Amino acid sequence: MKPRTASPRFLALAGTVLLWASAFPAIRVGVDGLGLAALSFLRLAVAAVALLAISPITGLRMPRKRDLPLIAACGLTGMTAYQVLLNWGEVHVEAGTASLLIAIAPVFSVLFASAFLSEPVTRNIVVGSVIAVAGTAVVTLANGFSGFSLASLVVLAAALVQGVYHFASKPLLRHYSGLEVATYAMAAGAVFALPFAPATVEAAANAPAGALWSAVFLGLLPSALGFVIWGYAVARMPLAASTAALYLVPPVALLVSFVWLGETPHPLELIGGVIIAAGVILINRRSTATPAATDSGSLRADAPFAADERGSRADAVHGQH
Repeated sequence: MKPRTASPRFLALAGTVLLWASAFPAIRVGVDGLGLAALSFLRLAVAAVALLAISPITGLRMPRKRDLPLIAACGLTGMTAYQVLLNWGEVHVEAGTASLLIAIAPVFSVLFASAFLSEPVTRNIVVGSVIAVAGTAVVTLANGFSGFSLASLVVLAAALVQGVYHFASKPLLRHYSGLEVATYAMAAGAVFALPFAPATVEAAANAPAGALWSAVFLGLLPSALGFVIWGYAVARMPLAASTAALYLVPPVALLVSFVWLGETPHPLELIGGVIIAAGVILINRRSTATPAATDSGSLRADAPFAADERGSRADAVHGQH
């Protein structure tokens, strides 16, 4: 008998988790050496160029003119604003802590869909949202009220705009694949970040090599490659299985941050992270109860993907690490 080997779809899913988890400590390294504006622009520009470069292979279609305003909104919120806010927050918030706070983004996504897209507000949504918010409070106040900072609110704002992105991208996912939507939004986000280009040139000229490599790593791997392999996995696996794997991103981010940066999370932060995950999992349980749920975006906040009309559809809500 031949020895069993890991399937390509499993390896793709595991790679996605590792890439998106490693983005948080990489951001910390990059923002320390490049600054907020330069890191935001470089990551978006590298990712956009990479995704557009492979567009002949992925079969990228030109978007319809009438969809351009919505694509612009997705780029402004989920790409530009998300990058700026998360990078800003990680100036003062540890990478592992930021990954726990970003985990609440699916709650915002589901609440926006319920409020503006007339999706049903179930008991699981209400209870799960309350649980997730309680977990966020535990993470934010793990070191007491004296440890509370504006930076924590900035990271939560990043989670909020990511929720807006998934809400705004949902109409686009009826006509385009998730990879196409991600590519459009990434390119639009890079355009909106162009005002940072002059500061980027100056910052890059004086930045340490480690910070520059972090920016390239973030653009090529968590952003560009992460979208591609996540899409490969989602198109070939049940939605519940791929969704569940994304709950591993915060604990893996904590581990990577410990190894890479030497960050040790407060025990209460770990408890808060578990509470957030429990709330998001409870919200996601609605996908097994209603057909519309597979069309709602409630996975994690750094990586939206959906297979096109020829395959399985999913909105992945994992932050743009």
